[in-house]
Amino acid sequence: MPKIYVCFVWHMHQPCYKDLVSGEYRLPWTRLHALKDYYGMVKILSEFPRIRQTFNLVPSLLLQVEEYASGKAVDPFLRLALKPAEDLEEAEVRFILQYFFQANPIHLIGRYPRYAELHEAWRASDRDFRRAKALFNASALRDLQVLSQLAWFDEEFLESDPEVRALVAKGRDYTLADQTLLGEKQLEILGKVIPVYREFASSGQIEISATPFYHPILPLLCDSNIAHEANPHVPLPPRFRFPQDARLHLERSIQYVEEKIGLKPAGLWPSEGSVSDETLEIAASCGYSWAGTDNGVLAKTLGRAANPVISYRPYVWRQGGREMRMIFRDHYLSDLVGFVYSKMHAEDAANDFLHRIRENCRPLLESGRDALVPIILDGENAWEHYYRNGRPFLRDLYRKLSADPTMEAITVSEALQKVPCEPLTHIAPGSWIGANFDVWIGFEEDNKAWEYLLHARQAYEQADLTALTDEERNLALEELMIAEGSDWCWWYGPHHHTENREEFDQLYRDHLANVYRALRLKPPAELSRPILKTRAKSYHQRPIAALKVNVDGDVTSYFEWMGAGVYRVERRSGSMHGQRFLVKEIYFGAGDGTLYLRVDFLTSEKLQNTEVHLLLNDREVRFTLGEPDSCTDPSVRHAYDRILEIAVPVTAGETNLRVQISIWQDGLPMDAMPQEGWLEIDTSSSEWLED
Repeated sequence: MPKIYVCFVWHMHQPCYKDLVSGEYRLPWTRLHALKDYYGMVKILSEFPRIRQTFNLVPSLLLQVEEYASGKAVDPFLRLALKPAEDLEEAEVRFILQYFFQANPIHLIGRYPRYAELHEAWRASDRDFRRAKALFNASALRDLQVLSQLAWFDEEFLESDPEVRALVAKGRDYTLADQTLLGEKQLEILGKVIPVYREFASSGQIEISATPFYHPILPLLCDSNIAHEANPHVPLPPRFRFPQDARLHLERSIQYVEEKIGLKPAGLWPSEGSVSDETLEIAASCGYSWAGTDNGVLAKTLGRAANPVISYRPYVWRQGGREMRMIFRDHYLSDLVGFVYSKMHAEDAANDFLHRIRENCRPLLESGRDALVPIILDGENAWEHYYRNGRPFLRDLYRKLSADPTMEAITVSEALQKVPCEPLTHIAPGSWIGANFDVWIGFEEDNKAWEYLLHARQAYEQADLTALTDEERNLALEELMIAEGSDWCWWYGPHHHTENREEFDQLYRDHLANVYRALRLKPPAELSRPILKTRAKSYHQRPIAALKVNVDGDVTSYFEWMGAGVYRVERRSGSMHGQRFLVKEIYFGAGDGTLYLRVDFLTSEKLQNTEVHLLLNDREVRFTLGEPDSCTDPSVRHAYDRILEIAVPVTAGETNLRVQISIWQDGLPMDAMPQEGWLEIDTSSSEWLED
């Protein structure tokens, strides 16, 4: 009987946060995700022996984890987390308050009442150090030091390690001994990461694939002008063409992963799924036998729409005497795991995921053909948006998948032995995002970053390396390879936002400056100035006057919504890419005993099969756009035409309203307002409730 082979590929990656000259790790994300994700995502499979998966490891990540585990990594975030609170200097307290709340406010901060209490105090001070320092005495700071680290611990340790459980149970009023224990536990967990991959890889339950060493966009290293083939309209910087660098990243990747894991990786997830004919030829010559990318690239290659018929099978690319077997990720299903299922109950999400796979595969199975379903996504960043770090969802999913006789979760190499490959003579250049390279090249910031990289690369090419010491030569090359990584341009341009954009910009320019210093050259003045030109902002204004609205789905007059509060959605993605936004902005306010809400959508086209879920304090109201009689609360009025308008009666007891709106399509949550927390409306003033 034909079968469904599900291939999970979890991509584990962080950029190199280490300044090789100072030896300092500028940002803590490798360490924090090593505590929360890199170990636990593999270890959970011990509960499900029938589930076999592929884990894609970036060598620069392994290198950093190894340094942390050995205690060699110098990390100011960890140093300040462990320093006695009474000894903190003012600049260090400022640093802690600025950075130690950088965590998901619901699932990481909100899980610990004291952490949430401290977060609320910081917010209440408008994140102003002068106002906050009176609230954050030594006891409060120590609680923040401990909880900001504990929040990132993996579920296994939170649930089963007696010492960690005792720290969680204590909740507050931590001691210096607790801080010391926290540091010891971090080293213990970090030391388990690489061994768990070795153990599961040697048993065959997981396969290890790899990415080029410092996660560069290979096609752009080979020839940045190829971005024009993917998108003819993108403006490009001066041409960067160093295919030998792409080869070096690939060769070093195979060698390093084999050294650390004990097995040579057969598979390649090229950084961001970025492929071209030239990069596949180089990868094949380096010894990789399979590679993955997105089904959007496949659709562009074949000139057909992406669908299960073409996506749920492997291919073999052949050119110039080289060949590479290829799989193409199901973009939609992978993004559901990354962005949508975190908003759903774990069992409902698991059921929906497996149902969609079965329905997609039904025509293939009925035709007598096996189906290979590639689910490829980030193995770390999604989980902080899930309840309990996504473990309930994964357990439900793996349990149901193990029990289904029509499905089998296997590694990519196993699947390639079971399902015949279709031939490809060419691959369209592109990445998993839009089947082009627009995220990394074409915008002003991106192009300037490439221009600076080119200058440094040319300086290295022209330098007399024989006049340098081995240490200087190695440092110059290593810093150059780090700067070739994709992560710097991920944050340049308009696509993504992080609170650490300035730090990424500074670290990128420092890596380039270190190239010149290692070559005994003076770094150019351009590297002293930020590349960043744009800064992502959101807009949140509270209501200032009472409203009286004609609920008809249109802006009846200019004055109708004057005085309303406004929340404008920030449309940049975070560390992951792919979330679909539907809402442009929301207006809100009260008047005449009624709460009024207005939602403006990004598209002028009417949304179909779309539900609105409104949470109002403890009440939930649901209705379908365009269906006036669909509301679960008859007292709530709504109308949808050019805009969506909602009117909710406000009772005398509801003086402080907290509101959330989520937009659902085909049974899945697609957007939410606000993205985090609530819209808050004070209706205690009589003029707000009376005409």
